Order: sequence, then C-alpha cells, then structure tokens
Amino acid sequence: MPRQLIAGNWKMNGLSVPGARLAGAIREAVSAAPPPCDLLICPPFTLVGTLAHVMLGSGVAVGAQDCHAKVAGPHTGDVSAAMLKDAGATAVILGHSERRTDHGETDAEVRAKAAAALAAGLVPIVCVGETWPEREAGRQEAVVAAQLAGSLPDGFAGTGVVAYEPVWAIGTGRTPTEADIAAMHAMIRRVLGERFGAAGGRVLILYGGSVKPANAAAILALPEVGGALVGGASLVAEDFLAIAAAAQV
Repeated sequence: MPRQLIAGNWKMNGLSVPGARLAGAIREAVSAAPPPCDLLICPPFTLVGTLAHVMLGSGVAVGAQDCHAKVAGPHTGDVSAAMLKDAGATAVILGHSERRTDHGETDAEVRAKAAAALAAGLVPIVCVGETWPEREAGRQEAVVAAQLAGSLPDGFAGTGVVAYEPVWAIGTGRTPTEADIAAMHAMIRRVLGERFGAAGGRVLILYGGSVKPANAAAILALPEVGGALVGGASLVAEDFLAIAAAAQV
C-alpha cells in the first residue's frame, strides 16, 4: 500500500491573510520534521491558487472541495476541474455529505464530477457515508455500497481515493467504535476489489468524522485505513500536524 494520506478539508473557512499564515505554519513545520505520510490541504476556491504558491516545493499538496462536471460553459458560480488544475490543485474532494445534503448532489452527479477530475489530471477523493437513522436500521453497509457503485466512474482505481465519513460523526465529536470503522473499511475494500480487481486493492480509503489528535493513532492503525480526511482539526496547524505524526509507516 502507498503511504497514508492526511487531507485537511477547510470547508468554508479561511480569508487570505490568516489562510496563508496557517499554510505557512504547516509548511514550516513539515520542513523541520517531515511527517510519515502524504499531506493535502483543501481550502476554499478563493485560496487554492494562493496556497498552491505558498506550498510550492514543500511536499504538501493543495486541493479543492468541489468541481463542476463540465470543462467550461454557461455555469455561473461553478469552477471546473481544469480550472482547479490550472490554479495549482492536485486533488479535489467530491460528494461530501454536506454537498449531498445542502446541494442535493446525487451519486450520478458525483460520478460525473469524479470523471471530470480524472480527465483533468486531478485525484478525486470521493466521500461516502451513512446517516444515523441508516446505521440504526442496520443499513450502513448497503447504503455505502450503493454510493460506491453510483459515485465511482470507470478508471477510478488508477488514482482515485475513497473517504468514508459516517455523516452522524462529522463535526459532532462522536466517532464509531474502532470495530465499526474496521468493518466498514473492510466492506469498502471488498466492494472495490469486486469492481476494479487488483487495482481496487490499491485504492486508499480514508476515514473522516471528528478525527483529532486524541483518536488519530488508534484510527490510523486499523486495517484498511489509508489515512484521514480531517475537518475542524485541519484549521489548527498543531492539531493537523499531530494527526499527521500519528500516521502508520
């Protein structure tokens, strides 16, 4: 398996000066003590170009949080994968539960965006995860398997990344048990293998949902966990770097 990936999702946070300051602090710390993993930060669209410049040559990659499925056209307010690539992004988060909920994104739309990201040379990080009522009903694996089937385009296993984020754990401070996380990651790995064959065994599967320094080491040590998609903790350099330091070699 490749090195684990710790990706920071800044969500709708970050103005130019404090954003550059946060990125600079991460760059400085990584230069002094490189972590045992790959690092990615995904700021709002307005900061992608700026932070790509700040991180140039640091080994820390910069990504985005969404893209349009079309390369260009009359889509006011949208940004294409090609534009993100041009701004210096190397990856893009797609299908996050907040996009699926707030914007009504369907699996088919996420699949089209992931295909566009691949075509533009970006790494698509496709998010999947169940709600609390779905888990209470024992449907979590069926829900996630259906999202994988509908959201991943052909060719995804070459460079794509899956992020499992139980919706009920995002930003709540709650996390599933380690056994629950391991079981879901094992199921995702099985589904990827059935769909993509040997290539499916090489896809990184990140865990997301209230990952913080206190629980990072235990989560990152679980079977099939290939890294973490970090929300709030990625906005504090010390916390983000502590999570990265907990990555498995």
